[in-house]
Amino acid sequence: MAVGDRTGLLGGVLDPPHNGHVALARAALDELDLDRLVILVVADPGHKTTHAPADARLELARLAFAGDARIEVELDSHPRTVDSLEARRLDDALFVIGADELVDFHAWKRPDRILELARLGVATRPGVPDVRVREARARLPAPDRVSFFEFEPVPVSSTLVRARVAQGEPIDDLVPAAVAEAVRRLGLYTAAE
Repeated sequence: MAVGDRTGLLGGVLDPPHNGHVALARAALDELDLDRLVILVVADPGHKTTHAPADARLELARLAFAGDARIEVELDSHPRTVDSLEARRLDDALFVIGADELVDFHAWKRPDRILELARLGVATRPGVPDVRVREARARLPAPDRVSFFEFEPVPVSSTLVRARVAQGEPIDDLVPAAVAEAVRRLGLYTAAE
């Protein structure tokens, strides 16, 4: 990484990654003027159950974000954001979250330390009331460490993708083609899982 590169981080379970994740990554790169974005596939999240093994989710994420040289995909062994940022020690990193996540940011592990280690890039979107976002920002120990960018979400969720696969329905309109093929090839998210 060159000195002065603007690095963004986007973490998640990505179980599986879908078109909404890809759109968010591209919007963050463009709207926040990032040189690179590191997608962190959380191996063992401390806050939710996973449905596919970490190595399978990593493969799916690499397929989902292939083709954009500005995006790197890594497996993150840290279940909490603050621990991941502590291990990375990036200069002037920007951690990308959604406005809905900002509303709950105060409940994250050591939010004050997260804001010392990285700035937040918050994707605003319809459905999250402005007043809740303003209140959440006002509660932050360093509200000046937050940048906002507009994002029109893609109506898809990993839950919907898994449900469609379990019902034997196609997912080609919800995930990149390479991800749909890999989900079939690996036998992920089937009813028998």
